[in-house]
Amino acid sequence: MKFEGQLALVTGASRGIGAATALALAREGAHVVITARNAEGLEKIEEQIHSAGGNATIAPLDLTDGDSIGRLATAIAGRWDGLDILVLNAAMLGTLGPVPTIDGKEFNQVLTLNLIAQQALIAGFDPMLRKSDNARLLAITSSVGSKPRAFWGAYGASKAALESLVLSYGEEMRNLGKIRTAIVDPGRTRTDMRARAYPGEDPASVKLPSVVADRLVEILASDFATGERFELG
Repeated sequence: MKFEGQLALVTGASRGIGAATALALAREGAHVVITARNAEGLEKIEEQIHSAGGNATIAPLDLTDGDSIGRLATAIAGRWDGLDILVLNAAMLGTLGPVPTIDGKEFNQVLTLNLIAQQALIAGFDPMLRKSDNARLLAITSSVGSKPRAFWGAYGASKAALESLVLSYGEEMRNLGKIRTAIVDPGRTRTDMRARAYPGEDPASVKLPSVVADRLVEILASDFATGERFELG
């Protein structure tokens, strides 16, 4: 197994790409800590992992709650020494529309989850990542983070900032430790977020989250260079 004896943390793991990634990592031997707001969804994923012979721990929490990430980091550090894999997947789409019409309150929510909470996760788990002999951090992004698109300004801005944040952290760690970071754009994938963004699209015309998860496992098992940006198409 590719990740036997390793600890992984996946956010937004109650459905979609996060859930599929948690299942894929567990199949390869990792003990997976899965987080999301939806406790019921997490329990279903945990049950699937255990039924397949894998190991998982659920941690229901709201990443936008300023204190929740610190509590999670403290709890995990109290049980394990190091964190080998961190997959930053949780995100919020928000309302698509022209930049002048962006609702300030909702924009703040998008930035809080898609950017501020991600920095808090990095800060909270940095000590555990440093203790791993081969720590890897993958952040899930979108094409609009690097190629601006009309009506996607709010979400695109949050992803562009996330990419810069994660890649900056990778550069900081390049000569200080064994932490490698990369950005992954999964492309067109059959998720609830995709369905909200493209309500008229035939779901069967886009790939399943499990396809993305398999590619993430391949990336995590490889010797990717820090700072790489993977586009899965």
